[in-house]
Amino acid sequence: MTAANRLFIGASALAIALVAGTAGAQDHDLGVIVVTPNRAPAALAETGSSVSVISREEIEEQSMPLVTDYLDLLPGVSTTSPGGPGTETSLSLRGAPRRYAKTLFNGIDISDPTNTQVQTSYQYLLSGGIDSIEVLKGSQSTLYGSEAIAGVISLSTLGDIDPGVSHIIAGEGGSFGTARAGYGLRAATTQSRLSFNATGLHTDGFSAAASGTERDGYENITMDIAGEHEFSDMFSVFGSALFIDAEAEFDDAFSIPPQDDPFHANRNKSRQLAGRAGFNIDLMDGRLKNTFAVQGLALNRDIHTESSFGPYNADYKGERFKAEYQGSLETTEWLTLQYGADYERQNAQFTDDAGSLPINASANNTGFWGQGLLTPVEDLTLTLGLRHDEHSSFGGETTYRASASYLFSATDTRLHASFGTGFRAPSLYELFAPPFYVGGVPIGNPNLQPETSTSFDIGLEQRFLDGRLIADVTYFQLRIDNLIDCIDVVPFECQYIQIPGTSTARGVETSLSYHVNDRLSLAGAYTYTHSVDQTGARLPRVPRHSIGLMASYKPAEKWTISAAGKIAIDTVDTDDAALDDYFLLNAKVAYHPTDQTELYLRVENLLDQDYQTARGFNTPGFSVFAGFKARLGQ
Repeated sequence: MTAANRLFIGASALAIALVAGTAGAQDHDLGVIVVTPNRAPAALAETGSSVSVISREEIEEQSMPLVTDYLDLLPGVSTTSPGGPGTETSLSLRGAPRRYAKTLFNGIDISDPTNTQVQTSYQYLLSGGIDSIEVLKGSQSTLYGSEAIAGVISLSTLGDIDPGVSHIIAGEGGSFGTARAGYGLRAATTQSRLSFNATGLHTDGFSAAASGTERDGYENITMDIAGEHEFSDMFSVFGSALFIDAEAEFDDAFSIPPQDDPFHANRNKSRQLAGRAGFNIDLMDGRLKNTFAVQGLALNRDIHTESSFGPYNADYKGERFKAEYQGSLETTEWLTLQYGADYERQNAQFTDDAGSLPINASANNTGFWGQGLLTPVEDLTLTLGLRHDEHSSFGGETTYRASASYLFSATDTRLHASFGTGFRAPSLYELFAPPFYVGGVPIGNPNLQPETSTSFDIGLEQRFLDGRLIADVTYFQLRIDNLIDCIDVVPFECQYIQIPGTSTARGVETSLSYHVNDRLSLAGAYTYTHSVDQTGARLPRVPRHSIGLMASYKPAEKWTISAAGKIAIDTVDTDDAALDDYFLLNAKVAYHPTDQTELYLRVENLLDQDYQTARGFNTPGFSVFAGFKARLGQ
C-alpha cells in the first residue's frame, strides 16, 4: 500500500471516528459577516471574493498555541517551519510565497520592512486573544496596496462583547518543557468595547536540525489592546496596539544537511511595537461614512549565529508610518460608492560586524482608490474598483478588481467569481542594499519596477438540509510578472534585477461542512495546487494535494472531543527534492465543570508521524499538553 493510500485511509478514519469539526475550513456560512473583501462589514454569503473564516469558538475548541496552526488547515494555505516553534516560518497562499500576502492585526500592517522582501514573521503570532481570522484570496491591491498579490490575512481581537467586565485566565504545560499562560480582559457598555490580552509562551523545544540532539528553545511575550467608543450616532473613536517580544534559537541552515548548534549560539531576537488610532464620522443619517486613521510600527531584530561561515552579528531596525482615509456613500438602495486615500513611509536600517556597508534607506507611497458596490437585482451583488499608487522610487502603478455573487434562491445555489490585479513594490533592501564591501557590486537596484499580478477565481456553493450542509468548489489562477531576483553578476556577488518569465499558480479549493446536530458537526477542505516559477520548476514547500480536517463531538453535557488533521501529499523542497507525505493529527478532550471553566488534555501528532516540512529539519513527534481556562465575571 502506498503512502498516499495510507494517508487517504487515515483521513477517512478521522472523519468517521472523530466525526469532524466546527467548519473552521469552510469558505461560506449564512449570517457570517466579514470585513476584508470590501474593507467594510458585509455578509459572507453575498461576497464574490473567496474568503475563509476562523471564529473564536473554533480557536477555543482546538486550543492550539500558534496562529499558523489554524491557517494551515484552510483551503489554499500551507505553512512550513525549519524546526519547532519560533523558527522562520514560511507560508504560501494559493501557491505564492508569504511576500505576496499582506497581513493585518486589528488593521495594523505588521510586515517587516527590514527583510530582504517586506513580509510577515508568522512564527511570532500567538493565538491567545484572537477573536477571528479572515483570509481573503486573490490579488487585492486595489483595496490594500502593495504585497496583496495572493491575498490578505486579517487577525482581530475585538469581537462582540457582552455588557460588563470579565477576566479570562488560561494556562498550559506539557512536552518539550512547554509552558503557556494568558490573561484577557473584556469590558463593554452600550457605547464602548475593550479587549486586552497578555500571552506568554516558553518551550525548551527540540533540535531544529534533524541530525542534531540539542534543544532549540523559544520564548514569546505578546500583549495587545483594542477598543472603541461611540460618543454619538455620528462620532466614534477607536484604537489598538500590539507588542511582541520574542527570542528563538535555530540551527545552521547553511550546511547541507543542517548542523546542530551545541553551544546555543544561534539566536534570533525580535521586538515589535505597533499601534493604530482613528475616528469615524457618519453623516446623512449614516449614509455618508468617513474614517480617518494613522498607524505606526517600530521593529528591532538582532541575529547572532555561529554558522559554517563563522560568527556573525547583525542588527535590523525598521519603521512604518501610515495615514489613511476611507469613505462611503449610499447613493441609492442598490449602489454604494467607496473611496479612500493613504500615505505610507517605510524606513530600514542595518548594521553588522562582518564589514558590510550599513543601510539607512526610506521610501514612501501614496495611493488613491475607489469602488462601487452594486445590487442591480435581487440576489446579485457586484463590485468594481480601481486604484492608483505613486511610489517615490518607481513612480506610478494602477490596479483594479471586480467580483460577483449570484444566488439561485430556488435551489440555494450560489455562483461567485472575482478578478483582480496586484503589485509588490520592491523592498528597501532590494532597492538600496549596498555592496557587501567597499568597491563591490551593489546588491540593491534603484531602477527596479514593481512585480505585478493578475488573478481569477470562480466557484459554486451549494447548500443542503436548510443550510446545515454546505459545499463549495472554487477554481483559481494566479500569474506574477516582472519578477525580482538577486542574480550573480560576478562570482559570489549578486544584484537584484527584473528577470524574464512568469510565475504561475492554478488549482482547485473545495470545502464541506455539515452541522449534523447540536452535538456533532463535520467539516473538511481539500486543495489542489500547481505552482511553478518562471522556468517551469515547481515552487518549493507547496503540497500539490492538501487536506484540512477539524473535528468536534459532545458525548455528554460537560465533555467535548475535538480534533484537527492536516494531510500533505506530493511536496518538493529546494532543488526539487521530494518530501515524504504525512498525516498530522491533533486531538483534544475537554471537561467543563461550569459554563465558565474548562480543563483539557491536548495531544499533538497523535499518530507519531516522522515527517519534515523543510528538508533536513525536525518536526515534533507525539506530544501531550494539559491546560485550563476560566472566565471570571459577567
